Amino acid sequence: METSTRTGRPVEWALRSAEPADLEAIVELRATVMRPDLERLGRFDEYRVRQRLRDAFSPQHTSVIVADGAFAGSVAVRPAEDGRWLEHFYLDPGLQGRGLGSAVLRTLLKRTDADDVLVRLNVLQGSAARRLYERHGFTVEAQDPVDVFMVRRPGAGTP
Repeated sequence: METSTRTGRPVEWALRSAEPADLEAIVELRATVMRPDLERLGRFDEYRVRQRLRDAFSPQHTSVIVADGAFAGSVAVRPAEDGRWLEHFYLDPGLQGRGLGSAVLRTLLKRTDADDVLVRLNVLQGSAARRLYERHGFTVEAQDPVDVFMVRRPGAGTP
């Protein structure tokens, strides 16, 4: 169990391996978290936002974030040919802005740094999450009207 104390009261948190039974909770959190950005981009679809995660869910690469004993989010780190992909990083909106996302990301990046591998991700254009990733050493590799593709070299800019 770790603690995040950026603002407000401390949040006790841990990562645990995802199980197939976690899928629907993650699917619903994804729909909630992504809705504002997808609507802003004119791309929100009630069915598609859920189905894309159902189609891509890989419990063996996914962790559930537990905060103060309750489901708080998810994150996946999937092996790739040239490193890892950080995917499906969703955090309950009530816990955002309290340092929990940074604490989880710092923990995951220590692991990838130990393996000396690149980490890639994509974030929606205009998403506030981009600032989180930039603080942790991710830089823009490419972008299109919808997505920003970012990369982080081992040891880059971890606060």
